[in-house]
Order: sequence, then structure tokens, then C-alpha cells
Amino acid sequence: MTDLFKQQVYNPLASRMRPQTLDEFFGQEHLLGKGQSLREAILSGQLHSMVFWGPPGVGKTTLARIIAQSVDAHLESVSAVLAGIKEIRAAVAKAEEERDLRGRKTILFVDEVHRFNKAQQDAFLPYVEDGTVLLIGATTENPSFELNNALLSRCRVYVLRSLSQQAISNILQRAVADRKKGLANNIAIAEDAVQLLAGAADGDARKALNLLEIASDLAEGEQPVISRKNVEEVLVSDTRRFDKGGEYFYDQISALHKSVRGSSPDAALYWFVRMIDGGCDPLYIARRVVRMASEDIGNADPRALSLALNAWDVQERLGSPEGELAVAQAVIYLAAAPKSNAVYRAYNAARADIRKMPSYDVPLHLRNAPTKLLKELDYGAEYRYAHDEPDAFAAGENYFPQEIGDAHYYSPVDRGLELKIAEKLNRLRALNSQAAQQRYGKTGPDGKR
Repeated sequence: MTDLFKQQVYNPLASRMRPQTLDEFFGQEHLLGKGQSLREAILSGQLHSMVFWGPPGVGKTTLARIIAQSVDAHLESVSAVLAGIKEIRAAVAKAEEERDLRGRKTILFVDEVHRFNKAQQDAFLPYVEDGTVLLIGATTENPSFELNNALLSRCRVYVLRSLSQQAISNILQRAVADRKKGLANNIAIAEDAVQLLAGAADGDARKALNLLEIASDLAEGEQPVISRKNVEEVLVSDTRRFDKGGEYFYDQISALHKSVRGSSPDAALYWFVRMIDGGCDPLYIARRVVRMASEDIGNADPRALSLALNAWDVQERLGSPEGELAVAQAVIYLAAAPKSNAVYRAYNAARADIRKMPSYDVPLHLRNAPTKLLKELDYGAEYRYAHDEPDAFAAGENYFPQEIGDAHYYSPVDRGLELKIAEKLNRLRALNSQAAQQRYGKTGPDGKR
């Protein structure tokens, strides 16, 4: 009687279509193609601890399961998002039981392994070293930054790539053709619908299958066919893959910055729109554009900084999508502007000097003297007011601490407005040199020639 009330557990299409063997596994030919090292290690059973690094939906978890099945190993899976030291110890205890009672190896699969802190990573390190478990970690983040060196040195990192559109198309066609695990009710799919889904999936097989399953609910008729229109309805609110806190975030903002620096307005616009399309906060991009204006354009075109600040202000005032056009305008302007990192280099050089030098006193002639006592102590004595000098320039005056004498940090480039700035600075330095010769002969005030 109770059978009448049992409900069949729903199993998503992406789960049902999970590959069971290497031959069913699409993509990653650079790792699993014939003759490739990982494939040979799996087939020969000569395995080692490893980390799978790649974007979501490329088969990291599935590949770990296939490996365990291929070598007849016990598979213990933990999620670093939910697990702690207690769960790690339980997994190790199970591995010891499998080894001692059944003589089986255990593969410990740790999903999102980068979420484990140092103490948690250290907790299973001894068991990796003594062979109690064979570790397979999966991460979407760069292991070089997220995993302990001790753990990373004991694992080989395999980079899994986003699936090609052709690989996604093959996965979708397989899900439609498989009447046992795939779509039910003999549903077919139009070719243009397959291509649209494959493109929208953005290299993520799981996402592709989820979208396919939703689209199948919209197919109509006695012999239903998933049309392009069905897929378009599903994709109305869909966005591309963009991990706001992970590797893709930093890769794409890096690509945007480098495109601006490389004077490629088209590529800069492409990466800007990619980030917006993926859900990035436009205000974050606007702030970074301001940084680009100072770091890569600087005084070659000072208008770039004003335009970047104005774009940021417009984005804050208008919001999306109106404000994004102003940010796009700034991105294109910066990419097309003359480039100079002279200010950036000068700032870093000055910082480096400040950190390694003592805190020298301000020379007396540069100090303010608001009181009689300070005047009696020669504060401000012999200071030359620039506006009283020819061309408002006190030739030969020194504004550094006496111990430094003179230093040059800012070297304008021969592009944009900095051409004119360089001409002026060269002229002023020549006047300084002439004044020094008249005052000190052939040596300067610090005794240097």
C-alpha cells in the first residue's frame, strides 16, 4: 500500500547523462586523447594525486568518478564548502577500512578544494604522503594561489579547458538521441536550436543540459521538436559565465586593462561588454578605468582622467544600462589615447626611495614661519618666491632635503602632451645648471659636477 505514496526522485538530465567511461567523455582531448599522459595513467592504473583546475561544467567531478571506476578504487567524496576536519577524518577512516579489510585503494575526491584553509589542507596531507588515499582535488581557482605549497608539490595539476561549441553540440545531440537516460517522449531538436544552446552554454556542459531540459518542456505537438524559438524563450534572462570572485573575473579585467594599454579600442570594448554581459558591477569597471587613466595614459593626455571620472559619475547617477555607455566611451577614449606610464614609474620610484631612506628634515628655507620664534630660527630664510623670479622660476633653487641634493623620478615620454612637458622640464633643468655654474663654478650645491 505504501508503494502508492512513493514518489520517484527527480534526477536532472545533466546527472542522467553523466559519462561513465573515458570513451563517453567529451572534450579535454589534450589530456584524454590517445597517447596523452593522463589517459595512459588511467588505463595502466599507475595513478598519482592530482588537481583538476578548470571552469564549471567541464567534467572535473565526472572524470574523478571515471578514474575510480577504471581502477576499481573506492571513491570518497567531500565538498570543501561543507566539510571540515571531522569529515576529513571520517573519509580517512573509511579509506583505512577499505585498505585493511578489502585491499582496495581509496580515491579521496575533494570538490572546491581551494575552499579548505591551511589547517584543513594539512589535515589530509599525511595520508596523501603515506598512500592511504589518492587525492583528486577539483577547483575553479588558480591552485598556485589557493593551495599550500606542501600539498601542491605532491599533486600534478591538470588544466581542464572550457568545452568547445562542437563538444557541447555533441553532448546535446547525445542527450536527445539517448532514449533511456536522455530526453523523454521522443523529443527531437532543430539544428539551429542545438547551435544556439551550444553557444549560450559558454563551454559549460552542465549548463547546456539544464537549458536543454527546460527548453524541452516548451516543445509542442504529437512529435515535439525543440525549436530555436523555444531556446530563445529559455535564454531571455540567461547570462554568460562570469565568476564575480574567481579566476574569470581577474582574467577578464586583466584582458580589459591590457587592451586599453595596448591601444586596441575594439578589444577593450569587447572585454568591457563581456564583463557587463556576465553580470559584473559596472561601478567596479568604472573604478578600474580611472586607475588605467593614471597608470597608462597619465600626462600624455590628462583629459583621460577627467573623462574616466565623469564616466564613473554618470554610472552612479544613471545606473544601468544608461550609465554603461559613458563607461564604454571612456574605455574607447583611453584605448585610443597616447600612452605614458611615466607618472606610474615616477611614483613607484619615489616610494622605493622613501622606504629605504631616513626621514630627512625639511630644509630650513622651505619651512613655514608663522611666528616670530620660527623666524628667529631661520625658518623660511633665503626662500625665493618663484613668482618674483623671471618666468616664475627660481633657477638653481633646490627643493629636496640637503642630504639628497637632487633626484629625477619623472621622465616624460615622447608622446602626447608629455612631449611639451619634456621640453619645458629640459629647459628648466638647463636654467638650473646655468645657475649652479654661476653660483658654484663647475660643481653644483652638493659638490657634484
